[in-house]
Amino acid sequence: MRVVRIEKFGGPEVLVPGEAPDPVAGPGQVLVRLAAASVNRADVLIRSGAYHRARRPPLIPGMDGAGTVVSVGEGVTDVLPGQRVMGLGRELYAELAAIPAGHLAVLPDEVDLTVAAAVPSVWITAWYCLHRLAGIAKGETVVVHAAASGVGTAAVQVAAEAGARVIAVAGTREKAAWAASFGAVPATGEEEVAALTDGRGADVVIDAVGGPVFAQSLRQVAYGGRVVALANVALEPSLIDTRDFYPKNATIRGFQLTNLMNHGYVPREDLQEIAARIASGAYRVPIEARFPLEQAAEAHRRLEQRTTRGKLVLTMDSVPTSMYGGV
Repeated sequence: MRVVRIEKFGGPEVLVPGEAPDPVAGPGQVLVRLAAASVNRADVLIRSGAYHRARRPPLIPGMDGAGTVVSVGEGVTDVLPGQRVMGLGRELYAELAAIPAGHLAVLPDEVDLTVAAAVPSVWITAWYCLHRLAGIAKGETVVVHAAASGVGTAAVQVAAEAGARVIAVAGTREKAAWAASFGAVPATGEEEVAALTDGRGADVVIDAVGGPVFAQSLRQVAYGGRVVALANVALEPSLIDTRDFYPKNATIRGFQLTNLMNHGYVPREDLQEIAARIASGAYRVPIEARFPLEQAAEAHRRLEQRTTRGKLVLTMDSVPTSMYGGV
């Protein structure tokens, strides 16, 4: 099968197209012929050697994608060959992947495979952080940092569907306005967030940036509010003042998807809920560009420019396209 490997830590040029033996579905696994795989910020961090959970090269990156079931391993009875699925796994910059059955969701006919590939990691993150950790309720105010990112656009929509008032924060007015089109009001800084909350702060703050933004998140949370920290793409320490949160009796929750699954979380049920909402039109998945698998290095370069809006995906065909929309 065709794959893309990281031969050594470094820049995008270390992503090298190649060949690898076809995997086999082991017990509890499903062999999927991938139509597309998602490009995530974690992939960039893994490639550069900056990811705290990175394996050593050579390795095949990729943690989520979508395709068609080829075969199932021993003990798998609820997924069938020929079904279209999306899911979370390892080594998905490849034509084939063996994925745990519990990490897959069967797709409704209305959901395109390439769109579905962009869904699992970012939408599970948004869904879990808002519903399971923050426990959002109708009428609450939610601040979403990095709102134009994959996780950000998902979080805006999940919170808006739940009946929250959402403030979409991004680094530029253009990106904030674009993210706000998914059901929020735009903002670019602390002063705007304070004005939009009448100085009270937000009930929930979703921080997908880390570094100095985490300190802002603590200042932006309201009395009794919840901050969910789910990344440090800034790759910087967070200098915080405990007086920014403990007098407010605020709650701080952490989230890391891979570690959560390693400790027993089975995402299938949540993935099915998300897939159903995408099929119904309740959620939209914005894809900025699609790259052939062999152009993974170019996709990483694009992501590192920090100008993307929505997701980038790798497809197993050979035709690159740019688009805004998805489903």
